[in-house]
Amino acid sequence: MLSDIPHDLLEALLDNPYEMLILIDKDGIIRFMSSANEGYYSIPVKDVIGKHIREVSPKSRLTRVLKTGKAEIGRSMILNRKNRVISRLPIIKDGKVIGVAGKLMFRSPEVLKKLYDRIESLETKIDYYKDALKNVCSGRYSFDSIVGITEPLQKAKDAARQAAKSDATVLITGESGTGKELFAHAIHQSSRRSRQNFVRVNCASIPAELIESELFGYEPGSFTGARKQGKAGKFELAHNGTIFLDEIGDMPLTLQVKMMRVLQEREVERLGSDTPKPINFRVISATNRNLKKMLENKDFRLDLYYRLNVFHIHLPALREIREDIPAIFSHVIGELSIGKSQVVPGVSDAAIETLMNYGWPGNVRELRNVAERALIVCKGDRIEVKDLPIEKATSIRPPQLQLPIGAVGSLKRLMEDTEKQAILQSLQQTDNNRAEAAKLLGIHRTGLYQKMKKYRIS
Repeated sequence: MLSDIPHDLLEALLDNPYEMLILIDKDGIIRFMSSANEGYYSIPVKDVIGKHIREVSPKSRLTRVLKTGKAEIGRSMILNRKNRVISRLPIIKDGKVIGVAGKLMFRSPEVLKKLYDRIESLETKIDYYKDALKNVCSGRYSFDSIVGITEPLQKAKDAARQAAKSDATVLITGESGTGKELFAHAIHQSSRRSRQNFVRVNCASIPAELIESELFGYEPGSFTGARKQGKAGKFELAHNGTIFLDEIGDMPLTLQVKMMRVLQEREVERLGSDTPKPINFRVISATNRNLKKMLENKDFRLDLYYRLNVFHIHLPALREIREDIPAIFSHVIGELSIGKSQVVPGVSDAAIETLMNYGWPGNVRELRNVAERALIVCKGDRIEVKDLPIEKATSIRPPQLQLPIGAVGSLKRLMEDTEKQAILQSLQQTDNNRAEAAKLLGIHRTGLYQKMKKYRIS
């Protein structure tokens, strides 16, 4: 209530030096003029009270607002030979105009222009971040990006197209480098959620102590180092869209329990919060690991497996679709050439034969690396065998391991010993280059780190 506000506080509000306030009644008589107006009119402020506004300012438009009852905001006016930006506001009570208030908004149009420029700059930044978010959280590939006509690949594409027609949870399996993320993009792009976010999460690349906050977000101050304003998790970013959980087989068991609840209840709870938030999302997951074997070893939860494995798509290894290798290689060469603004070279028959006879332990990912290096060293108008780094790749492939005759031990122990030996040999043959060793083994680099830790390989 106004009666509760101290008189000196109201007086200070009306007589502040920033607004140059003028109040007139319904007859145009000045009832108040703040001291900030001193010097702008020919009559001193102390002498204007009770005078008609036209006596003080013959060209004043305050009387116009009295008649129209419409506010005039951000209008330009010359005061004391200086341009000012002002507003004229009708004072209405019981539906009738009983007066008008005139006040300064900006002391010069330049100030208004600076404000406009600042707003325009902020809008530009917002548009930039919107575009950046769209690039980060959008599907980039369609089914047209998947090249090949062999039966195993066509079977996978048909299954993926079928999956895109529904919101069913999809599990994509296959060796490392077979294009699981490409299929996930294509499914999203062909689904009814294509205009919404496609959020990618690599479960193997996020440290175990951070993955929960990355997936589910956190409230302000929920832990040391947390942002003051908190943070939305990946599931929240995927609201109404798709979340792609890559390397799902590397998700820690402790997190699998919470993941199961999120998939079942369709709601997330940020760290530091006790209020669940409903989220509408579609899940596509992928792994190059044998989840059934992990179930037997109690390394993956059975209930989570059934939640993820509603629609299963298995991708063939490149060696299983050799007839598609020429088309895939030419497609990759074309993509890389466009990116480098160079003429697309052809591929000789001998080079094609070499590509088809190679084992491709790294699948399409390795093929892309070979194509990129071939483009760099190619001197003519077509790629020859000498331009392919296949011989080097073949020579450093891990050799077939032979167990000693009479080796005795459990199958699990023998498999672990074989795996450890393969890792050691790959590291040795690549001069301890872990990225190259991971490619030779056909696993993700993070997976190699985990296995090295498991077997205490420094």
